[in-house]
Amino acid sequence: MRNKYAVIIICIVALVIIEKENNIISRVSNKLTLRRNPHTPEPLGPYNASDSLIESENSFNYIDDFYSENGTQAGRKHVLLMATTRTGSSFVGEFFNQQGDNMFYLFEPLWHVERMLSAGSIGTNSSTSVWVYRDVLQHLFLCNFSMLERFIKPPPRDHVTHSLFRRESSKALCEEQVCSPFVRDVFERYHCKTRRCGPLNLTLASEACLRKQHRVIKTVRVRQLDTLRALIEDSRLDFKLIQLVRDPRAILASRMVAFAGKYQNWKSWAMNGEVPIEDEEVKRLEGNCNNIRISAKLGLSQPKWLKKRYMLVRYEDIARYPMQKAAEMYNFTGIPMTSQARDWIFRNTHASTEASGVYSTQKNSSEQVEKWRLSIPFKLAQVVQKVCGPTMKLFGYRFVDSEQTLLNKSFSLLEEKEFLKL
Repeated sequence: MRNKYAVIIICIVALVIIEKENNIISRVSNKLTLRRNPHTPEPLGPYNASDSLIESENSFNYIDDFYSENGTQAGRKHVLLMATTRTGSSFVGEFFNQQGDNMFYLFEPLWHVERMLSAGSIGTNSSTSVWVYRDVLQHLFLCNFSMLERFIKPPPRDHVTHSLFRRESSKALCEEQVCSPFVRDVFERYHCKTRRCGPLNLTLASEACLRKQHRVIKTVRVRQLDTLRALIEDSRLDFKLIQLVRDPRAILASRMVAFAGKYQNWKSWAMNGEVPIEDEEVKRLEGNCNNIRISAKLGLSQPKWLKKRYMLVRYEDIARYPMQKAAEMYNFTGIPMTSQARDWIFRNTHASTEASGVYSTQKNSSEQVEKWRLSIPFKLAQVVQKVCGPTMKLFGYRFVDSEQTLLNKSFSLLEEKEFLKL
C-alpha cells in the first residue's frame, strides 16, 4: 500500500516539474512567436463587413480578464487625434508620442485598412469602410491587434510582421520589451531608429499596450465623427477626441508639394486657365471640407454622448502658441504633461529652416504658419474659398479678394476665435 502511494506522489511531482519546464519554454519562445494564453486572442479570419462591435464582444474576453487581474485601471485615457492629410497631425501626434514611459501611441494604423479596402480584396466598399475603421480602432484601443492582422500585407506569420506602417513613429513599439531579436536577412522598411530590432511581434505589442497607462491613436482616415459614436460610448474606454483642422487653402498648397504627382491637374489649372468647378478633383475637395465641417459642428454642439469628450484645435493656433495649446490638449485629455513632452515641443518648434522638411516633425512653427501664402496661386485660393467657404467661416479663416492681399502677410488670415470651453 505504501509503495502504491509513493508511486502516485512521484507521478504528481513529475507532472509539476514538467509543467514548470513547459512554462519556462513558453516564456522563451514568446520572444519570437505568439504564445496562446488568456490574454491573447485566437487568430482571426478575413474581415467581414457584418462583424459589428456588438458581435465582436466575445473576442475581448482576454481584455476583461486583464482588467480583473490588474484592478480597475483608474485614470487610463484613450485619445483619438482625428485630422486630414497635411494638417500637421504627425507633428501634433508627437506631442503625445514623446510623453514618456506611460504612453502607448500608434501612428496611422488604419493605413493598412485603407490600403486593403482600396484594393477591394475583402469584398467591401466605401459605405462600409467607416464601420471597419471604427471596429479596428476599438480593438486597438483595447490592445487587441488581432483584427489589424487581417489587413497587413503580407499577412503576419505566427503574429510577427515586418510590414507595420511607420512602426518607428511609435516609441512604444520600439522599446526594449517589444524589440525582438534582429534578423539580418529580413528587410523592414519601417524599422526602429532607436535600437536594432527584428520584425514586430504583435503579441509583445499588445502586452506593452496593456502595461501602458494611456493610449493615443493618430489617424487621417476617419471622415465623419458620428460614425465613432459606438466606440466613444464603450464603457471600457475613457475616450477623448481631438479634431485638428487647418486652413483648407494651406492644406491644398501643402498637398501640391507633398503629393505632386496627384496634383498635376491643379498645377495645370494654375498655369493654363480657369479651374473647372465641376471637375471630380474639385468636388472631392468640397466633399472633404464638408466632412470636416459636419464633424466639427457635431462636436461643438456637444450632444450628450459626446459631452466633454470633444475638442477642436486649429493647427495655426498650435503653430503660434505650441506650449500653451499642448497644455490645453493635455488638460482636456486628463493626461499629466511630462517634462519629456515639454522639452520635445520646445526643441521641435524652434527648429532651423534646414531641419524643416516636407515630412519633418521639426518646425520653426511660427514661421511655418502662413508660409503657404507665398506658394499657392491666387486663382486656386479663390477656388478653395468658393467650395470650402462655409468650413472656413466656421473655423475663422479670412477670405482674400486679391493676389496682393494673399501675399501681404501683415494682413492676418486668422480670426482670433475661441471654440468650445471645456
